[in-house]
Amino acid sequence: YLLDYADAFNDADELFEERECEDIVRAIAHLTVLDPAVGSGAFLMGVLHKLTLVLRRLDQDNTRWEQVQKELALQRAASAFDTQDQQERKEELADISDTFERYRDSDFGRKLYLIQNSIFGVDIQTIATQIAKLRFFISLAIEQEPDPDADNYGIKPLPNLETRFVAANTLLALDKPLQMSLAQTDSLQQELNTNRERYFHATARAKKRAYMKTDRRLRDKLAAKLQWAGMSDDDAEKIAQWDPYDQNASADWFDPTYMFGVKEGFDVVIGNPPYIQLQKNGGRLGKRYKDADYTTFTRTGDIYQLFYERGCRLLTAGGHLCYITSNKWMRSGYGAKLRDYLCTQTQPECLLDLGPDVFDAAVDTNVLLVRNTKAEKPTFPAVSFHAKFNQHNDNIAQYVHDQAIDMQHPNKGEPWTIIDATEYNLKRKMVDVGTPLKEWDVSIYRGITTGLNNAFVIDDATRQALIAADPNSTAIIKPVLRGRDIQRYRAQWTDLWLIMTFPSLHLNIDDYPAVKEHLLSFGKDRLEQSGKRLSSGDRSRKKTRHSWFELQDATAYHEEFTKEKLFWIDLAEYGRFAYDDSRILGEATTFIMTGESIKFLCAMLNAKLIRWFLQQVAPTLGKGVLRWKKVYVETIPIPKITAAEQHPFMRLVDSILSAKDADSSTNTSELEAEIDRLCYTLYGLTDEEIAVVEGVTT
Repeated sequence: YLLDYADAFNDADELFEERECEDIVRAIAHLTVLDPAVGSGAFLMGVLHKLTLVLRRLDQDNTRWEQVQKELALQRAASAFDTQDQQERKEELADISDTFERYRDSDFGRKLYLIQNSIFGVDIQTIATQIAKLRFFISLAIEQEPDPDADNYGIKPLPNLETRFVAANTLLALDKPLQMSLAQTDSLQQELNTNRERYFHATARAKKRAYMKTDRRLRDKLAAKLQWAGMSDDDAEKIAQWDPYDQNASADWFDPTYMFGVKEGFDVVIGNPPYIQLQKNGGRLGKRYKDADYTTFTRTGDIYQLFYERGCRLLTAGGHLCYITSNKWMRSGYGAKLRDYLCTQTQPECLLDLGPDVFDAAVDTNVLLVRNTKAEKPTFPAVSFHAKFNQHNDNIAQYVHDQAIDMQHPNKGEPWTIIDATEYNLKRKMVDVGTPLKEWDVSIYRGITTGLNNAFVIDDATRQALIAADPNSTAIIKPVLRGRDIQRYRAQWTDLWLIMTFPSLHLNIDDYPAVKEHLLSFGKDRLEQSGKRLSSGDRSRKKTRHSWFELQDATAYHEEFTKEKLFWIDLAEYGRFAYDDSRILGEATTFIMTGESIKFLCAMLNAKLIRWFLQQVAPTLGKGVLRWKKVYVETIPIPKITAAEQHPFMRLVDSILSAKDADSSTNTSELEAEIDRLCYTLYGLTDEEIAVVEGVTT
């Protein structure tokens, strides 16, 4: 109720007793909230508005809030080291009284002291912290009413936020030895914190300069003490030279005790950390954080995974972290370490898998709330947002209340999938009945990588011209499929051909002069496999040991294309597995499977039930598109049945293939539905389970 803007403002007294109001106000006064990638400050601004709303409802005249702020001021003064704090204390108490006298019925005092005591932001970009500070300045400024007869029109000077929003790399903590050395300077750090609290409220330029000068003096003193304790000069300088008042500098490390005076951790860590693959730009970020002591680190992962772990480490015992991020970690291979970390080191409290469209994000997202304690409960509430959720009209909180299920803690390495008991039992039944494809006698390969399709994939007119110029060209020009040519059950070849210069063939390009001339027309520098940047701005093909005229693939698996096989593509909403027994090739946007029972597998992998299973284990890319990568496809459990038991499936596949060969646009949905029914029977599904797969509520 207190956090709901829609409810009335004036009936809190009817719902909360005096003691409860007092306790909640005090709890808010002692709350600490951090956004470790603060950006423009939107999430912390949301926190400010929500807490202000609660205080307004519980304490309309700010009486309780004023009293708590005076108590906190006295506590700060009592813990200070300087005897001249008596005067400082009187001035701060007078300032608090003046604030609430002037703004008794306003949100100004609520916001001011929330910003002073509760809200902290970090960002590696200095411009981000500047924008965040500006937003908070404006939020305070709009609460003041000008008085033309008063000094400065009665406008109270705004606080100095340099010590509340700092530019630093949140992900890099000080090394343990440095932290231990820094801990030995607690008294000096307390002096620094006291001085910075004074600076927060300073209004006169002379006072600000004096506090900044004191800050520098104390930091110099700190550097000397650290060096005396055995810390290297460079490390001591790195810590002591951090200047919160330098608006153009960003520290390459973050320490909450030293920078914010927060010793025991934050009660809440909240935000939307950046999404950047660690292997981008030659793995620059991966190299940076590889040795930074993250258990969730994986070279192919994303930086937001590290923010999860760092955020949890920055919490108090029992504190809460809540992020909105890409949801890829829930099912991807690179997310396994993060999933295990969250299951073992935290207690998940709520998971919202938002999927596409809910927040108009470029990626599918999720919101995860965890508590900083070892897992205590076997389940936690979770909800998946489906297409029926209307982001413009529906209420998220109500949707969660109505749709959430109790999600079982996944086992180590398992994907996180939000399914109810019926779905869980269905998935378990499939696993029990079937055998994962990786344990079948099948081989899976990716399509052929050329490095430059424009040169190596040609149309029929180009092929004919090359053969006319040199009949030998026929031997190394073969038909090829692209991913877009792969449809369900049958591919649709579009008269494209591949110049098949596999390194394993050990060709002499001079034996094929027409092909050589064609390739050279694209520039030998561009075809070189060196990865060098060219004067044109392009790059040559990625670095390998192969010749300029050869394909990128080094392996000899091209012989697999001569066998009975399945083609499919990675990104598809439904399974698009095409049967083929010709010698056609597939380029890099395709996968192929060869081995046993290929026609039976064609039926199974195109079935609705298999698509449903993949939804539980593979990440989605928006609009329901699934990743049909090898790592996920080979986990699909297919029952190993006899040739006689496979026959009904194969007969239906033959009928579909015949129909599509006669007319590629023919509707084979009835035949495919019959395969679905055979599939349900094969796994022993109940009517309720079939309804789950078919998307029908019973």
